[in-house]
Amino acid sequence: MKYVTLNDLHASLGAKMVEFAGFNMPVLYSNLIQEHLAVRNSVGVFDVSHMGEFYLKGEKALDLVQLVTSNDASKLTDGKIQYSCLPNDQGGIVDDLLVYRVKENEYFLVVNAGNIQKDWDWISKHNTFGVEMNNYSDALSLLAVQGPNAIKVLQKLTDVDLSQMEYYTFKIGAMAGLPEVWISNTGYTGAGGFELYAENKDVRKLWDAVFEAGAEYNIMPIGLGARDTLRLEKGFCLYGHDINDETSPIEAGLGWITKFSKNFVNSEYHKALKEKGVSKKLVGFEMIDRGIPRQFYKIKDAAGNEIGEVTSGTQSPSLNKGIGMGYVSTANSKVDTEIFIEIRDKAIKAKVVKTPFL
Repeated sequence: MKYVTLNDLHASLGAKMVEFAGFNMPVLYSNLIQEHLAVRNSVGVFDVSHMGEFYLKGEKALDLVQLVTSNDASKLTDGKIQYSCLPNDQGGIVDDLLVYRVKENEYFLVVNAGNIQKDWDWISKHNTFGVEMNNYSDALSLLAVQGPNAIKVLQKLTDVDLSQMEYYTFKIGAMAGLPEVWISNTGYTGAGGFELYAENKDVRKLWDAVFEAGAEYNIMPIGLGARDTLRLEKGFCLYGHDINDETSPIEAGLGWITKFSKNFVNSEYHKALKEKGVSKKLVGFEMIDRGIPRQFYKIKDAAGNEIGEVTSGTQSPSLNKGIGMGYVSTANSKVDTEIFIEIRDKAIKAKVVKTPFL
């Protein structure tokens, strides 16, 4: 088990700690609905220091990034960020990730906690370009300050004009008396906000400053439970649920991050899939009858035939109804198609809807 730098602080705040991706992480501090709505309506802070960070540097750094990722990183300019994925050799996904262009020939990759070693090994295996690779995962902490009031809270702590930062851009600047914090206009909630990267030794100072600045907005610490319900309301994929080693980004509705203007690992397979069409698709659905869908629950048609499986599901705190995502046969993927989720041996009525749910 690994521990984030602020582990003891979370425990002292009464957080329920659980093992997640090999880390002891806060899943809940108070009440999931309260935490969820705090982020949707005001501001909350997640400690997501379990995430992995790699730094690639060298003349051929872009060549390596282009080979291992599905999106077109040549479109990035300094200070821009891109959502992407690492395709594998089997038609699936090693991981999804963020690619930051720091400057020419230097890239910063942010990967999922459970895949740090797997991703490092995968990228290293393809590094025939002599690119210098550094793994900073154990050296950096990451706070996600999310919600509509996040900008008001953080602007008190920095001279960087946060209102001028577009979505999916970042700046390196002073914050809360720390000379160098990476301020990233990204997040996994769809509620707006920023992610802050700092050295482990500085993260407590940053945390305390953010909470002091956010007191007037009733800022709250938020656990991974609400992180999951927030991302699901926005239809964001979670690795290990909605995407994995067996799912193509084309099947997952991630064609927008899969660019065939370049060659990448197994690109011909995904290109053929896009041209020929897929046999299954990731869809969003909402419950018509009462019931909470969960991962691995079977999805059936009106005749009782199995047509797919739930990958993510919850009771949406914002909508107060059951929502979920899952793969279904393409014939059953159209919006408004009636489907049934098998919950405790009962077929509970639902329908396919457009995402995001909110």
